[in-house]
Amino acid sequence: MDTQQRSRDAQPPQRKAPAGACDSHMHIFERRFLAEGASHANFPEHASATDYLDVQRRIGTQRTVVVTPRNYGTDNRVTLDAIQQLGSDRTRGVAVLTPDVTDRQLALLHDGGIRGIRFTLYTPANAVVTFGMVEPLARRVAELGWHVQLHWTAAQILEHRAMLARLPSTIVFDHLARLPMPEGTSHPAFGIVRVLADSGRVWVKLSGPYLDSAAGLTEDYADVLPTARAWIGALPERVVWGSDWPHTTESHKPDDARLFDLLGSWTGDDAISERILVANAATLYDFPNQADPALTA
Repeated sequence: MDTQQRSRDAQPPQRKAPAGACDSHMHIFERRFLAEGASHANFPEHASATDYLDVQRRIGTQRTVVVTPRNYGTDNRVTLDAIQQLGSDRTRGVAVLTPDVTDRQLALLHDGGIRGIRFTLYTPANAVVTFGMVEPLARRVAELGWHVQLHWTAAQILEHRAMLARLPSTIVFDHLARLPMPEGTSHPAFGIVRVLADSGRVWVKLSGPYLDSAAGLTEDYADVLPTARAWIGALPERVVWGSDWPHTTESHKPDDARLFDLLGSWTGDDAISERILVANAATLYDFPNQADPALTA
């Protein structure tokens, strides 16, 4: 990384984060938690909890949601450890599980700060979970007040809409529900999620705009703007923002401060941005409703 790039990466966002602001989607990678014999190929460097603290200080968030990366399968130790390193009072986690998880294990995960489970199925061939696991696990975690987080394509949302309607738990759609460009909100998946949202248990993460943008980093993912605004307008109390750090899908890493500032351009209103970052995240992830005074220190 050259000096000019380091200088850009040191700049804070243009908008100051409110007290209690939450980054609701990021990942931690630490080699010590990889299973014996697991491949270390394409493993992101400089993505430990210590590294993330530098990002957190820079963008100004104080609360965090750690999501177990697919590299670890159903071993959630990396996430549980990160929760402790980042502060169990201000950090939550989303785990990856299969139906053989015991009730005792679920209770321990809850005590460790886990509040949801993720089904990363946009590329099923590489997944450690299946679509058939979603419904039985959703019924079990609903009893704990957890949610199911779905990283699915828009086409998969369309294909599995009947199953989605049956789920008893809160549902969180990853990365703007992965609506493809240029279709955006004209894709049938948008309407399906909107109908499901009438139940009051559907949320959308405003994260990963690069995953479906054709405009790209240099244009600040401008083609995603109408989709982001549509979700904010439809679900103002049930959208959260996430950085998706350390951006493992991207060969050219986006600037985290610019990503944070995108939320302001999507909402066009500081009060709405604050609600998304603070109150909405507190509700979904079981944080205290009021920001801890220590968070402003």
